[in-house]
Amino acid sequence: MVSFQPTEDEQAFVDLARDFAKERIRPLARECEQEGRVHPELVKKIEEVGFASLELPESWGGLEMPLISQVQILEALSSGDLGVVQGLPGAGDAASLFRFIPDHPLLASYKEAGQKGTWPTVAFLHAAEGEIPQGVTITSADETGYVLNGTSQPVRLAAFADYLLVSAVDSQGETLLLWLDRQKGNRWQAEAGDYRLGLLASGCARIRFDEEKISSDQVLAKGDEAKDLLAKALRRIQVLEASKEIGLMDAAVSYVTEYTAQRKAFGQEIAKFQGVSFTLAGMAIETQAMRHLVLRAAADIDGDKGEVAASSTLGRVHRALRFVSDSGVQLLGGHGYVQEFPVEKWMRDAEAQTLLYGREGELLIQRGEQLLDRKVPIEV
Repeated sequence: MVSFQPTEDEQAFVDLARDFAKERIRPLARECEQEGRVHPELVKKIEEVGFASLELPESWGGLEMPLISQVQILEALSSGDLGVVQGLPGAGDAASLFRFIPDHPLLASYKEAGQKGTWPTVAFLHAAEGEIPQGVTITSADETGYVLNGTSQPVRLAAFADYLLVSAVDSQGETLLLWLDRQKGNRWQAEAGDYRLGLLASGCARIRFDEEKISSDQVLAKGDEAKDLLAKALRRIQVLEASKEIGLMDAAVSYVTEYTAQRKAFGQEIAKFQGVSFTLAGMAIETQAMRHLVLRAAADIDGDKGEVAASSTLGRVHRALRFVSDSGVQLLGGHGYVQEFPVEKWMRDAEAQTLLYGREGELLIQRGEQLLDRKVPIEV
């Protein structure tokens, strides 16, 4: 039997994260949303505690925690507010790739900047398995480099990114991982817009390139090496994102349970009505089931068990997230759509999250393509 019981050290860190989420993140969630970024004082506190460097390499001064530990901590933090967690500046999703190439010379300046106190913000523009990010084209200018053109789909942290990590396929069909640095002359435009209703503090923006020339010495990896790095990084990212979604689900279940237990109709608590209690039970069951699904995926990745169905795991959690967040709003009735209550924000954040990291159908298609391309035996 597989056990996901945390160690004493893990449990202490998770408890710290949960207390921090309740006492510091939740009270500032609306303020951060209105300002469009996470409050600087809150960012400072998160960095001091170490929550900003969970995935970063130990040689950089990061914690380089196992994935099984990180998913528990991120779930606890996100129970405070998913929008705040997604808006934290720093390495973001790119940290999962840095973990595999900590000594790459292109990353030396970033490493040095972070070790001075605060990690600069990185936006990771990527598509599954090295495909071209939608809306962006990359062509080989000559033997010395490449040219980027077009406007991407919304990317988290793009609105205030100092660096860009881009995965793409060039006109010759070769997979590339590119590193762009504003301080070294790279230029891109971050186009904010009203294309989403949630995660308003997460710095989401479209990235626009206008004939941006990328020299060959800005290539982190290419070919099979790039494919392998990208696949390993995306697996970790998908599991980490799923854990954050479970944090929102857990917050919604706890809040709605308390709300319905206190409100009365026809002389009894509304939680005792069958329609309400059944929905609450369904929300709780989905949350717990998804928690175990994510823990299993994290344990498999930590154990290097080869192919892990991270994309289908995230897709399944997406479905549960939308069910739980939508149900939370419905069970509060008219109050569910009032900003004095957090469930309307959680529903908006849930919808934005699924748009950023792929709808269920898209993720399942990715998994199917992996099975077909690699001839991986289907697990029953």
